[in-house]
Amino acid sequence: MNISSSHLDALQTLGYTEEEARFLYIVATHSGYFVARQFVGFTGSHWGKRTTSFCNKLQNKKHVRRECYPLSGVIYHLFSRRLYSRIEKENLRNRRTHEVEFIRRRLAMLDFVLANQEYQYLETEAEKVRFFCGSLDIEKHFLPAKLYLGKPGSRPTVHYFVDKLPMFVSPPSPVVTFTYMHDAEATFPEFVHHLENYIPLFQQLTEFRFIYASRTDSRFQKASDIFHSFVKIPLESDIGDELVRYFRVRKAWDEKQYAAVTEADLIFRIQVRSRFSTDRFEGFYRGWKNGRITEEAIRHQFPVNDRKRSIGFDTFLLKKIGIAGDENHENE
Repeated sequence: MNISSSHLDALQTLGYTEEEARFLYIVATHSGYFVARQFVGFTGSHWGKRTTSFCNKLQNKKHVRRECYPLSGVIYHLFSRRLYSRIEKENLRNRRTHEVEFIRRRLAMLDFVLANQEYQYLETEAEKVRFFCGSLDIEKHFLPAKLYLGKPGSRPTVHYFVDKLPMFVSPPSPVVTFTYMHDAEATFPEFVHHLENYIPLFQQLTEFRFIYASRTDSRFQKASDIFHSFVKIPLESDIGDELVRYFRVRKAWDEKQYAAVTEADLIFRIQVRSRFSTDRFEGFYRGWKNGRITEEAIRHQFPVNDRKRSIGFDTFLLKKIGIAGDENHENE
């Protein structure tokens, strides 16, 4: 992570040490919220005077709001326009007040970035648009976007990558890594919806990586199945014809029409069965078998690929330490 010296200097002029300034830059850019344990982990310090002094300094300068949630403990919201303006990010929505579910995801995002500081992050909407449209020459209409309606009589505005999820590259490679933070309140349909929003952009990339992060590894297998069935398998291979063939062979085998199944069909069935075993493909199979989905409709779901792609999927286990009770250690 490259933080410009000018931004660090600007924060230090507000009365912060270089290490505190670096932490505040990361919080402002990637979250807007933090808890004391994240500062402790970042500095490698212990609970006690240093943490208390830092949090008190922020409050005395009116750079943060100290917010206490019944089930979440004390959370600090970095909201000062003056502080954000020092790092040229005064228009970031991180300064605004949000609901606790939003805050939980932002804390998860901060945990991820703090644990992966070696990467070069695309920090803002403008940087992301510049990277995809400028460096990779992708047209804007392929980017995930949301239309915002203003006051009556004003023109609506379009914003891109409104989820603000961490996204990074590892120079000199141009391969981008996308992330998704699955917090405690999120559901898998939300993950599917997120992927659907990004598929038009994914289709324009020859190579990319995707990291699914969660505070529990019990979600990892389900997330992997969803990603493979919605993204990796459809984009890496021409599966329309393969899926139809698999359905035909499977139906004949299930109905004990063995004379209609060749040895090559059996080998094919064994080879692809694990690829097409997820809920999505099972739904297609049931619909096709019952006559509700035609073979043409299935092929239409998976257009023929015009390029070879390499798509990586990884999981990342976020810290399991809860946010409740962080402040119990401050005065030790």
